[in-house]
Amino acid sequence: MDANEMFDLTGQVALVTGAASGIGLACAEILADSGARVMLTSRHAQTLDPQVARLRQAGRDVEGLVADVADRAGLEQAFDATIAKWGKLDIAVANAGISGGFGIVQPEGMIERLPLQKYLDVIAINQHGVVHTVQLAAQRMITNKYGRIIIVSSIAGLASELTSYAYSMSKAAIQHLGRMAGRQLAQYNIMVNVIAPGPVYTHIGDGALDRFPEVAKRFAGIIPQNRLGRTDELKGVVLLLASPAASFINGTVIPVDGGALTMRVPRQPQ
Repeated sequence: MDANEMFDLTGQVALVTGAASGIGLACAEILADSGARVMLTSRHAQTLDPQVARLRQAGRDVEGLVADVADRAGLEQAFDATIAKWGKLDIAVANAGISGGFGIVQPEGMIERLPLQKYLDVIAINQHGVVHTVQLAAQRMITNKYGRIIIVSSIAGLASELTSYAYSMSKAAIQHLGRMAGRQLAQYNIMVNVIAPGPVYTHIGDGALDRFPEVAKRFAGIIPQNRLGRTDELKGVVLLLASPAASFINGTVIPVDGGALTMRVPRQPQ
């Protein structure tokens, strides 16, 4: 197998959750650019539809469906629509997630004041939604004895960060999901891997990085390059893990963080 074949996704079918913006959109773009037919899903049609139209105009074979990963029945309809359209599923990217709100350096984010409903809302999407995605993908890949499942987590699941309890806990949980599913599904030639991005510029949290530039500056400060990552900088590892080249990469968590894990975030002075 030469280099072109190793990373060629022509004829393969992919589904990406949370694909209307940010990391999910970057995942959908690189998969489509590499020849895959891609179903983009998101909770919000107003942001999803323009991106689907843009990719189609660029000649990519894509579809878009509104689906909430916390709603298993609705998400299953998206998987079924993908199979109905293209006949199979080769690649699934479990990306959809939301921010957890206040981090642990703010009074509102302390464990003794943790807003329970906010916590449950985050877990429903960031953890349960990923379980739904992986389960539905596995069910459709097992019969074909081939698949690539990519879970998008965060370095917040690898070390104690300044993010919220709900966000960090959910990201740690889905890393272990990836390890367990990778072990189980390998017998069907289904590779399951996790990407753990560091601070990347997206509009998560309703554009919190734009509204709170001091937060963006602090996150940039934990990276040796002293800048936030760009979503395009995740495309290489996504393509690797989705491709035939990943035939012996399984059950691993890959940080893509610009070296952030080599540094630690100090608490603010009290």
